[in-house]
Amino acid sequence: MSDDKKILIVDDDADQREILAIELQSAGYQVLTAEGESAAEDLLMSTRPDLAVVDLMMDNMDSGFVLSHRIKQLYPETPVIILTSVAAETRLEFNIDPDDKQSWIKADAWIDKPVRAEQLCGEIERLLNA
Repeated sequence: MSDDKKILIVDDDADQREILAIELQSAGYQVLTAEGESAAEDLLMSTRPDLAVVDLMMDNMDSGFVLSHRIKQLYPETPVIILTSVAAETRLEFNIDPDDKQSWIKADAWIDKPVRAEQLCGEIERLLNA
């Protein structure tokens, strides 16, 4: 992938942000990071990412949903991937199928943590080439 594609990573876990940033930079992406919903919204006012990777639970339990919705309001064509460990911890399953009753979830993909680099890069490539 070319260096001109900007990926926004939003996660309140500094270690997770750094690991994802290193993995995506080594795959050839430009990486922007934010430590939470508020910082990401500030960044989005001056920069349009080509794709966003957003943790579900940050400042608030629904921060990832709220931020995903905000990204789609600002930049409807920007794909959003939500990362979470909620499904493993709560056994709740989320579906982003637009025909599903959970279509209010404004994300293009859902990846459970722990995230494997090849899985994330594959999903990013799929969404950027869709």
